[in-house]
Amino acid sequence: MAKDLDKTIRKNAKGPARVRGDSSEMQQHRLKDQIEADRYLNSKEAAKSKSLGIRMSKLVPPGAD
Repeated sequence: MAKDLDKTIRKNAKGPARVRGDSSEMQQHRLKDQIEADRYLNSKEAAKSKSLGIRMSKLVPPGAD
């Protein structure tokens, strides 16, 4: 899914933002919105992973009661 989104963002960046014809008009989402969507989806995938990533924990040395 991320690769498809990456390809879509690249394709949209190369093309025009707005297209107008005789009978229709099309406008894409802004590139900024597409990048934010990509970051959001990547963060969701990272949160699902079983790897450690960043883990916060409190270290208490022995005998420090």
